Amino acid sequence: MRFRERFNNIIIGVTGGILIPVTAFLIFFLFTSNGLSFSGYLDKIVEAGNVSEIMSISVFANIIIFLIFNRLDMLRASKGVLGITIVWAFAVFGIKLF
Repeated sequence: MRFRERFNNIIIGVTGGILIPVTAFLIFFLFTSNGLSFSGYLDKIVEAGNVSEIMSISVFANIIIFLIFNRLDMLRASKGVLGITIVWAFAVFGIKLF
């Protein structure tokens, strides 16, 4: 089975749409932690009220995987990434609202 056929499904897109923002956040943490522990860093983000901004930056990384899937004509996987990105957007909107 070829690569495109094997990985062209919604589950792969959803999994990528969840893992890429988490990975982007961890990379963001590594570059901006200034020696804080992970829990201390999370406390600082919550205390400063920057949760929605950090989530938005992390979810923005989904565009990379979406464009890769789209370019490789893996439209089912692209749908999964797009769907989970919309869920992330509603979560960011909900956090901003409250």
